[in-house]
Amino acid sequence: MKVGFGKFALVLGALAGLGGAAAPAVAQSGGASWYASGHRTANGERFNPNGMTAAHRTLPFGTRVRVENRRTGRSVIVRINDRGPFVHGRIIDLSRGSARALGMGGTSYVSLQVVR
Repeated sequence: MKVGFGKFALVLGALAGLGGAAAPAVAQSGGASWYASGHRTANGERFNPNGMTAAHRTLPFGTRVRVENRRTGRSVIVRINDRGPFVHGRIIDLSRGSARALGMGGTSYVSLQVVR
């Protein structure tokens, strides 16, 4: 059975949380998509489609994450300010501005690393 690094990091994060509050995973890899519409984000701020922000299902708002496009090798640091994506197989939803900086056209395979 082949296990990717992202799944391995998630398992380690889950095991670390067995003693108390669950700790967020520090590294993941998987599908990414982007979005450019919306009025407000889940944390209540106005959505800026050209900003360097992203949506993640579980990371706390304000967390900074380095996102690397595995195809192009480009990376950006984004701030989590929304929830999602709600599509199976995707781990992050990027604003249009951050997707452009990564050279994304539609969906891409990315790796995530929590910066702080």
